[in-house]
Amino acid sequence: MAVDEALLHTTPTPVLRFYYWNEPSVSFGYFGRFEEARRCAASRTLVRRWTGGGIVFHGDDLTYSLIIPASDLLFADAPISIYQKVHCALRDALVSLKQHAILATEVNATAAVSDRGDNGHCFARPVCADIMANGRKIAGAAQRRTRWGLLQQGSIQNIDYGRELAQRFARELSPIRNGRSLGGHILERARKISEQKYADPAWVRMR
Repeated sequence: MAVDEALLHTTPTPVLRFYYWNEPSVSFGYFGRFEEARRCAASRTLVRRWTGGGIVFHGDDLTYSLIIPASDLLFADAPISIYQKVHCALRDALVSLKQHAILATEVNATAAVSDRGDNGHCFARPVCADIMANGRKIAGAAQRRTRWGLLQQGSIQNIDYGRELAQRFARELSPIRNGRSLGGHILERARKISEQKYADPAWVRMR
């Protein structure tokens, strides 16, 4: 979470980042209620995201973040348009791996919620432009728009393609890509952000 925010504050170009979780964890949206997330998390590590959205279980999922700086032309697009473009690229990557993936519409999203109920879990309630397979949501995301740019954090679940999926997703998003590692200045900034926010119990419990 802190690295994503540090990148949002500093990157001059769009960044797509992938990561896994060291242990079973739960993240919940900025406006979410701590007690509700705590009950769902049980013994899992719990963190409040800076982006919105519901409760997401992490552990076996592939998590990504997309950072679009305010100086980039894409930043002028409406957030829902960016959300849909990103998920179209992810859907196409999944289809190229022989996964029957589709974008959620109002009709199939409503049907999925009706079949499984809506208990606050993000993956129990697909919304338009989420990604579904076999009637289930398999990818969703949440956004935060600031003066620095736009941050989209997403989770891809119940799909096991590892690095191949990440590479194809990146390829579908942009034909021009340059891999890079996180610099020391990013990690130091992330450490400070984490101390002030994500690792602070007051941040996690603020609502």
